[in-house]
Amino acid sequence: MTTPAQDAPLVFPSVAFRPLRLLAVCVVFAGLVTLAAALLDHPMIGVFFGVGLGLGLLNAVLVQRSVQSITAQEHPLKRKMALNSATRLLVMTVIGLTIAFIFRPQGLGVVFGMALFQVLLVLSTALPVMKKLRAGGEGLEGEATEQ
Repeated sequence: MTTPAQDAPLVFPSVAFRPLRLLAVCVVFAGLVTLAAALLDHPMIGVFFGVGLGLGLLNAVLVQRSVQSITAQEHPLKRKMALNSATRLLVMTVIGLTIAFIFRPQGLGVVFGMALFQVLLVLSTALPVMKKLRAGGEGLEGEATEQ
């Protein structure tokens, strides 16, 4: 007998999220972009790009803490997680767009930094998971063909 989706417990898989590694990658990217922007006589674009990467990293750490605190509860609610995520994304978006608007046109670097951080986050978490799935999947396929 299966449990209906609305009655199922809220379960989040373990994800390979390493904030210190992402911080190092963000610092390197921010330095490279700032150097490139400085060579083009617009160093503040690189600085704002770094701020965007920092906002993205802050958001990712807040997501991790939020998931840990909500799933530690006896009865974690999906609605609480959704509301928390929506609020956090709204706040981060408003901060990023406000910086971009006030310091335009160089402030647009914040938006690009936040966008690139999402790509880095997906790659840094998806690649180890895909690697593990391939390693585990090969063993499962071999077992299925032997039976």
